Amino acid sequence: MVVAMCVNGCDRCHRPVKNTKLSESRARISTLMACASTSASATWNMTPLRSALPSIHAPSSATSVRFSTGTSSSRLKLSRPKPSSKILHSFVGLAPIHPLLSLASPDSTSFEHCFTVIDNGGRFFAMRHGRRVPKLNRPPDQRRALLRALTTQLLKHGRIKTTRSRARAMRKYVDKMVTLAKDGSLHKRRQALGFIYEKEIVHALFAEVEERYGDRNGGYTRIIRTLPRRGDNAPMAYIELV
Repeated sequence: MVVAMCVNGCDRCHRPVKNTKLSESRARISTLMACASTSASATWNMTPLRSALPSIHAPSSATSVRFSTGTSSSRLKLSRPKPSSKILHSFVGLAPIHPLLSLASPDSTSFEHCFTVIDNGGRFFAMRHGRRVPKLNRPPDQRRALLRALTTQLLKHGRIKTTRSRARAMRKYVDKMVTLAKDGSLHKRRQALGFIYEKEIVHALFAEVEERYGDRNGGYTRIIRTLPRRGDNAPMAYIELV
């Protein structure tokens, strides 16, 4: 029994009261102390827990810790394995860190094997020095038609008057037709027929080319400059067969 007293200290308030909460807390404390003593005496068994967990293998490059049990004092040593000496490859702009596909060689560290290489034997360059084609201020189809017409007229008349740029551009094709006629084969004749507009000129050229240009190898035309054209002052020239 616990006697509860009034705050003012008067005798009227002296009455016996049963404190149930205090008894309950004391019972809980005794139970916890008994459990603690039981758990302290028992030992934990970690074998089932370790068997349930997956096995973890430490990498070879990890740092290893060694305890040296010497007679003098215990020492802690940290040892790191030495990296293997490898030859560093040259810098490649598109080299992957871990190449997955290597068709050429196992040491390949570039993406070149991922692209299909098509080689037709030709070489392409960005700048075409010395390979300029005279445009003659015309698209390709009209330019070819103009050169075919000029070549036909020169082989028909033997001498024509045209601009200097056209004369220089058509000289190559005239020499080509004469070279085909000197060969004299059926294939060369058909090539000449496909370029020259008039068939009679082709047959006459193949018939007379041997006695006229038999001892000459190239240079079948001659360009002679003349006065500029009246009106637009374009430079003019005569081109003729030698």
